[in-house]
Amino acid sequence: MKKKQSSLALARLAGRLALEKRGFDVRILKLKEISSICDYFVVASGGADIHVKAIASAVYDGLVEAGYKPYHREGVKEGNWILLDYIDVVVHVFLESTRQFYALEKLWGDAPVEELSEE
Repeated sequence: MKKKQSSLALARLAGRLALEKRGFDVRILKLKEISSICDYFVVASGGADIHVKAIASAVYDGLVEAGYKPYHREGVKEGNWILLDYIDVVVHVFLESTRQFYALEKLWGDAPVEELSEE
């Protein structure tokens, strides 16, 4: 059995997996201090529904390989907003226009943000 990582390490791994599939505008919102929903949101965008599905699939597969299975998944069929719930970390993969419409970063504007990039 693999040793579980901290919720921040899990969030960063999910973000890196999204970047590996060319997800863009990948951010980690730290909710730990301001909400009891979860510790972190990982938010990423894709350019088309098939891209969103590929990003979410890569995150799912990579985290399963690391020893994590999501408690819940939503939106996989539609592909405009896919949610992977790992209890302490919730991954949101959006179609870019859907992300702009729901504006999670504005809704959770008090949360500290860590931006991830391929560098």
